[in-house]
Amino acid sequence: MKLTKMSHACVRLEKDGRTLVIDPGGFSEADAAVGADAILVTHEHADHFDEGRLRAALDADPAAAIWTLKAVADQLAAAFPGRVHTVGHGDAFTAAGFDVQVHGELHAVIHPDIPRITNVGYLVDGGRVFHPGDALTVPDRPVETLMLPVMAPWNKISEVIDYVREVRPQRAYDIHDALLTDLARPIYDRQVGALGGTEHLRLAAGASADV
Repeated sequence: MKLTKMSHACVRLEKDGRTLVIDPGGFSEADAAVGADAILVTHEHADHFDEGRLRAALDADPAAAIWTLKAVADQLAAAFPGRVHTVGHGDAFTAAGFDVQVHGELHAVIHPDIPRITNVGYLVDGGRVFHPGDALTVPDRPVETLMLPVMAPWNKISEVIDYVREVRPQRAYDIHDALLTDLARPIYDRQVGALGGTEHLRLAAGASADV
């Protein structure tokens, strides 16, 4: 499986000539989802869900489809009948040849005064890749490659480190990093890498790796 890191929280997975894109949001490239056979969206926040990017992908390929939670599906279903699928925690489905399981129900706490919204994570091909969205969800099975939300208004580095320790993936790639400055990156590399207990990696936007 080929993993390509797009800007912020968006990733592209390619296998057997087909492409799955997760979270092409407003901080990602305008064409982040174009060429996707299937798109997964974890939640409704603008840095993960951008309607224009999704419309561009679905207009480019009439066979492309979206899997997402109800809050996002309700905004798209009327425009793309039969191509938007609503999923929730515990569901399993196949999209573009990828087997996907849904884990998690709520976004991480940003502040007690801010109501929590729904958020789901996607475990792909039996644990080869896990994208948690904006939550520190721990799947009930081993994870090979964890997409690690490394910096967000709702987390701190100690929580990121403890999350890596709890999931215990073979490797962790940074996502959710658009707000992380270049000055901070070496600090996160050193601390997450030294304390997380697994191989900690970063891909520049547009770079790829085999997983």
